[in-house]
Amino acid sequence: MALYKCALVYVQLEGPLVPSSLSNPPAYTHLTFSQIPRRSVCLLHSIFHPSRRISQELPCGQRHLPRTTRILPSPDTMSSLPSSMKTLLQESPHSPCLTLTTSPLPEPSHPSDVLIKVYTTAPCKGELTWAAAFPDVIPFDKTPVPSQDLAGVIVSLPPNNTGGFSPGDRVYCRLEATRPGAAREYALARLSELALIPENLGWIQAAATPLSSLTAWQALFTHGGLNREGLFEGNQTAREDNAKKRVLITGAAGGVGSWAVQLAALAGCEVVGLCGPDKVAHVKELGATEVVNYKETSLEQWASLEKEADVVLDMVGGMTLEGCWFAVKDQGKIVSVCAPPESAKPGGVAAKEGVKSIFFIVEPLGEDLTEIGRLIEAGKVRPTVDSVWALEEYEAAFERLESGQTTGKVVIRVADL
Repeated sequence: MALYKCALVYVQLEGPLVPSSLSNPPAYTHLTFSQIPRRSVCLLHSIFHPSRRISQELPCGQRHLPRTTRILPSPDTMSSLPSSMKTLLQESPHSPCLTLTTSPLPEPSHPSDVLIKVYTTAPCKGELTWAAAFPDVIPFDKTPVPSQDLAGVIVSLPPNNTGGFSPGDRVYCRLEATRPGAAREYALARLSELALIPENLGWIQAAATPLSSLTAWQALFTHGGLNREGLFEGNQTAREDNAKKRVLITGAAGGVGSWAVQLAALAGCEVVGLCGPDKVAHVKELGATEVVNYKETSLEQWASLEKEADVVLDMVGGMTLEGCWFAVKDQGKIVSVCAPPESAKPGGVAAKEGVKSIFFIVEPLGEDLTEIGRLIEAGKVRPTVDSVWALEEYEAAFERLESGQTTGKVVIRVADL
């Protein structure tokens, strides 16, 4: 039997408690304690093997611990931390070359810094060029660690813990791009960035969620003008408002695009997805009303069929962003995460009245991620994972990421799951 440093807590509700032997299951293994009497609960939690689902057979079927259950790690958890960790570093802001090395654990330097043991992380396409392209915004500091999305376990919290989190909580987040990333065994996040991982989300899926879902959420609801209340049951007025909107999403099969399709469809909009021929079925399955194969039909050709959109979300840039100007209606919106839409406005496009063009950089807001988590828990939306790689396979992971052929997110496994 594997031994780990942990806190074992027994909650006695009725009758004697006789726990069975504990094995070392992977995360999300479903444990059944047949020897535990009815209505007795055995809670096991380890900072290194968190959030096991533990159940017993009851007359009404299997029952799980509530999502809010937290068990503190043993008092000597901090003293048991390693003195060093595996870390992936970018060698230069002008080069995509990466090196896997050993470094000390990060030390909190901000009043809201939270130390997290990283289980999985997900890099973003093009991120190795950001420091060179935007030196005034993203400084190339002494610890240029890539990959800002993480899923992990809270090891320690600041004294000013305003987020209601506890050591041992399973959390995920998007780290601010100006700080070191999560391609390392331990990372620092801010309280405002964190959200609890939904119970029905595994480590791989959790890492694939923050950046993509937050970008889609903010593009649609913060900047695109759609009514977010239409996502949740009981607000028919919001859904009726959204139903009047046609939303066109470029790169609809990608990490952000796949979230945008799901969220826009769930909110009640008519959704048009733009993707390659091999992704058409996938985008339809995500909820798109119509899917345009860009290899057969350009946005200009699509718009000529009197199919302009109220809101156009661009996740591709370049010539595709130019095409968005043909596809948007008068008084419509073009929202891009690639470049300011005005910079790509083609000279030959017909005059469009009142079009609002918006370029934005996603904000790593834990409160938005919490709202998205509600939808995940309800089974309304889900992340799309392209592939999973070990940290030692970082070269292959980034090669896949930059290939332009991914469906969903590339995830890197940092810890044993």
